[in-house]
Amino acid sequence: MSRRALRHARHLTAAPALLVLLAPTAGCGKDPAPPAGQATVPAAAASIVCNGSGQLLGAGSTAQANAIDIWKAAFGTACPNITVTYGGGGSGAGVQQFNQGKVAFAGSDAPLKPEEVEASKQVCTGGQGIDLPMVAGLISIVHNVDGVDDLVLDAPTIAKIFNGQITTWNDPAITALNPNAKLPDATIQSFHRGDDSGTTANLTAYLAAAGNGAWPYPPSKTWAGQGGQSANGSAGVSAQVKQVKNSIGYVELSFARTNGLKSAAISTGAPEPVAATAANAATTFAKATVAGTGSDLTLDLDYATKEPGAYPIVLVTYEIVCDKGNKPATLPALQSFLTYTISDAAQQAIGDKGYVPLPPEIASKVQAVVPTLS
Repeated sequence: MSRRALRHARHLTAAPALLVLLAPTAGCGKDPAPPAGQATVPAAAASIVCNGSGQLLGAGSTAQANAIDIWKAAFGTACPNITVTYGGGGSGAGVQQFNQGKVAFAGSDAPLKPEEVEASKQVCTGGQGIDLPMVAGLISIVHNVDGVDDLVLDAPTIAKIFNGQITTWNDPAITALNPNAKLPDATIQSFHRGDDSGTTANLTAYLAAAGNGAWPYPPSKTWAGQGGQSANGSAGVSAQVKQVKNSIGYVELSFARTNGLKSAAISTGAPEPVAATAANAATTFAKATVAGTGSDLTLDLDYATKEPGAYPIVLVTYEIVCDKGNKPATLPALQSFLTYTISDAAQQAIGDKGYVPLPPEIASKVQAVVPTLS
């Protein structure tokens, strides 16, 4: 493991930092008085800076819902004049609402498509929608297999399960990966997202990249696999897997933890199967690079990684905003909220809940873009 990956892994095991953000202009000693129209909340060591007021609307990804809840609580306490309201519904619904001008930001686990960028120009006067990575995480292959605690799967096997080609838990492909497990002779019940989902887009990107052709469909927010049952949102999939014996599904690690679900380790070609942990996902994110141009910070992720200890099924939730043409009434609040959420304190706060703090190299790029929004 690289030194940088080790640093990220150590961050994940540390206790969460206080939910505070040092004001950029603050130095040693007494904090300066805020400018007119700007409020700060006194704190022992630092403060979240609050600009603007009113309601800030967002919608989209359910993958980041638990992170948003944590951030809303801290930000709302610090900035009582700003009410952040976030509705789930999935990444597809969030992008649609953003391009209809209904929300100030959208959460999406997949970057904007070219046609979605073009549509955004209708609401981003003089600009367009851009992708700002904000919430990093991993997708757990969650299971409720009778009598099995530790399950190992690989990309081709996962693909065939979710495409209805492997239908029993004692199938030879699963048995070969789990020689010491007592796999039941039971029918597999798979659950997938029924709504257009960035989680689905990232899972299918992994299956396409690492499945050796077993997944015959292109990566997409819309589920294309055959068989199985659908459920809405990560909460819906989690609930079904928890309730139905001998089932399998895919949700973010935070939802797996919240619902007490077991996560499969992934055989990637590395010497050992890789467990679904935030520390192992951090190893993968340490190698992520920016593929977007200008203010767009779309990331390039290696779903086919074989690096030891690198969990491959990762995702990033992007906050989609206008680079130019944001509504003047909500722009100050939007910048305040995003400045907080990309801060080290906020990133570490969600790291304790199954998410992965963004690598400093990526976070710093987002921090540089937020003040330029207009």
